[in-house]
Amino acid sequence: MSYAISADRLVKRFDDLVAVSDLNLRIKKGTLYGLIGPNGSGKTTTIKILMGLLRPTAGSASILGEKIPIRKNVARIGYMPQEMAIYSDMTVHENLQLFAELYSVTNEIFKRREEELLKMIGLEDRRNSPVSQLSGGMKHRVSLACALVHDPDVLFLDEPTVGVDPELRAGFWGYFSRLRAAGKTIVLTTHYMDEARRCDVVGMMRQGKLIAEGPPDDLMARTSTTDLEQAFLMFAKGEMP
Repeated sequence: MSYAISADRLVKRFDDLVAVSDLNLRIKKGTLYGLIGPNGSGKTTTIKILMGLLRPTAGSASILGEKIPIRKNVARIGYMPQEMAIYSDMTVHENLQLFAELYSVTNEIFKRREEELLKMIGLEDRRNSPVSQLSGGMKHRVSLACALVHDPDVLFLDEPTVGVDPELRAGFWGYFSRLRAAGKTIVLTTHYMDEARRCDVVGMMRQGKLIAEGPPDDLMARTSTTDLEQAFLMFAKGEMP
C-alpha cells in the first residue's frame, strides 16, 4: 500500500495539556482527507506536527516516505495555515512570486500558475494591489494561492474556505477535486459539514484523539444518522446503535 502520509502513536503535550494523544494515520496518495472537530480538538496541532513545524512529544510520522521533519521532499509539500502567511506590504503578484522563487519555480511555469491561481481565487483584477488594501477574505484567498503556486503533491490546508462566499467556495472545491483527480493528496480542516461530506475520508477529533475515521457515508451508516454532525456527536458520546 502506498501512503502519502503516515503517523504512528503521535503525542503532543504542552506542559499539562495533551493536545494530541496516541494518534495514528494512514492516508493514501490521491486522497482528500478531512479533519473535523471542535476548536481545541488537536486538528491544527496535528497538521503542524506533520509539517515539521512542531516536534511531537512522542511517536513518529512520514510524508512521501520521508520521516518528519521533512527536508528532501519539502518542495513537494504545500501548507496554508489559519494565520495569514503573506506579506501585507507586498502586492498579490509579489507574494505569489516570492513563494514561487522559494520553491525554485521557473518564470515560464510561474506565469502560467499565477494566471490559473488568480482566476481560481477570483482576484485577477487585484494582481498589482498591495495585500494591505485587501479584505480579510481576499487575503485568505491569496494565502491559499501561495500554498499552491509550486504545484505540490501533498497539501495541508487549515480551514481554507473561512470567510469565502458560497460561489467562490464552490470554485475552490472544484479546484480541490481536480487536484485530487491529478493524484494530489489533500489534508484539510473544516467546520463545514457539507465540505466534510465531499472528502474521501473524514477523521473526527475530540480532545486530541482521533475518535472515528472513514468515508463520510460509512461514518453515518455506523451511527444510523443522516448527517456528519450527528454522527460526530454519537461517536463523541460513545452512543453507538
